[in-house]
Amino acid sequence: MKPDEKKIKILVVEDDLNLGFLLIDFLESSGFDVTLCRDGEAGLKGFQLSHFDFCILDIMLPRMDGFSLLERIKKSDKKIPVMLLSARSLKDDKIKGFSLGIDDYLTKPFDEEELLYRIRAILNRTNLIPETKIELEKIMVGHYEFDQANQVLRFKNRCQRLTLKESNIMGLLCRSKNNIVKREEIMLTVWGDSDYYTGRSLDVFISKLRGYLKEDSSIKITTIPTVGYILNVTE
Repeated sequence: MKPDEKKIKILVVEDDLNLGFLLIDFLESSGFDVTLCRDGEAGLKGFQLSHFDFCILDIMLPRMDGFSLLERIKKSDKKIPVMLLSARSLKDDKIKGFSLGIDDYLTKPFDEEELLYRIRAILNRTNLIPETKIELEKIMVGHYEFDQANQVLRFKNRCQRLTLKESNIMGLLCRSKNNIVKREEIMLTVWGDSDYYTGRSLDVFISKLRGYLKEDSSIKITTIPTVGYILNVTE
């Protein structure tokens, strides 16, 4: 994050102190401004006394449960993105959460990187991250020119029009050229989900991109099993 950029402010309401401190350390190291509250009433008071861009709420909280806190927050600001955390993976909890307006539901224990990708995906969808508008300039990839803004891949005098998802995946691969882009990051950024069916869809899109890039032997999309993909470009 650049020095003059405003940090995204996240309210975390979590009664497990160890997990709360881990979340503070991880999210602050990822560039966010984080406030931790340990019960529902403290979380509501904190929300009312300050401005936040994003909320992460545990469901099982003392003094006011996460669902009640969620309702109070949404009455005050129905557009604020909210993620629920829970050790339970009950279908009814998820349905209730989404019916109350949450943007995501994450079951404990969870991987920190997955949490970060999910937060960024929500912020991208809600246009809270200015960075979503950058790096859309034309990029040279081997003998191809990738124009993400117009969703076009050019090779010599031929143009391949890409779908929005193809273009977004290609953009992620290009901006990390010769480095791994994790499957989780691609799925959450492009689809906003990372379930089995999304993974199968991603495999199809990667196959299509390989077909579009086949004219240049210096380019290869390499699969790192269970991890992600590398757009290898030999200079």
